[in-house]
Amino acid sequence: MFIAVVTAALAVLGPPQTTRLVSYDEAVRCAGLTQAASELEGGESRYGRTLYDAALYWSLAAMQAATAAGRDPSVAENDQTRARLDSVKRLSAGEADARAVLTRCRQKTPRLG
Repeated sequence: MFIAVVTAALAVLGPPQTTRLVSYDEAVRCAGLTQAASELEGGESRYGRTLYDAALYWSLAAMQAATAAGRDPSVAENDQTRARLDSVKRLSAGEADARAVLTRCRQKTPRLG
């Protein structure tokens, strides 16, 4: 389901607005953390909506980084899924490091709306 939303957003958003490059690993890590945080928070609050936007951005960034690196899209999707599942555990456990990385990922996320 999430991948379908990402695919639809790619068509709507078009090419990224920034020239800043991130590594595949960083994009996957941020995608996993923001997706997990978005799921845990829900979309009812303003914070939840910003997390959803960040998750969308990082998922797109991870797929673009995968394409640039010549990675198979299904492998890239699986990497994001693993990162999300790991991040749900880490955020649910209250890991300070996971929260700190999530904050950095959110700070690097451009405004989408």
